Amino acid sequence: MLLPFAPKDLAPLLPEVAADKRAAKTVTMARASLADGQVLHAVNDLFIGARTHVSARYEIATNHGHERQSSSGLIVTTGLGSTAWFKSIVTGALAIAGSYGGHGDGDYTALPWDARALRFAVREPFPSKTSQTTLVCGGLNGAETLRLRSLMPENGVIFSDGIEADHLDFNAGTEAVIGIAERQGRLIV
Repeated sequence: MLLPFAPKDLAPLLPEVAADKRAAKTVTMARASLADGQVLHAVNDLFIGARTHVSARYEIATNHGHERQSSSGLIVTTGLGSTAWFKSIVTGALAIAGSYGGHGDGDYTALPWDARALRFAVREPFPSKTSQTTLVCGGLNGAETLRLRSLMPENGVIFSDGIEADHLDFNAGTEAVIGIAERQGRLIV
């Protein structure tokens, strides 16, 4: 539950919000932009990958490097999203690492909802002669961006907040820049 009021309370609440008499918490959003001007914002997370259960192929670049990858796609999360889908990805990875001799102690800390930061994780990265697996997770702060170029001939998508039907096509040659959105959500308290 994200809101501390019921739908029936909305009518008397709206005038208070309009008069700036209600407190609000800031919620950081993510932004995906394509070279053709299309933009998609996310309150929770962005998924970048294939629409179907096939490997997504793309190039990924951060301030820390550049490589070609093949995976089940990427998740880029905000502070709000770091408590949901992203948390399940990290929890599973920690458990798997612990089972194979790593430090999978299950200790995970989500970002605050207003953190001007994003995190990303590559889902099931596959190492091969043509794909690398060194840029499998990281964070973005301030003006840092994640740059992606699709290598998928068809069915590549970018969607936000679990709404696959509202997506940007991410097919071969399409370049996307992922970063912190300038606009922010406001959670009325």
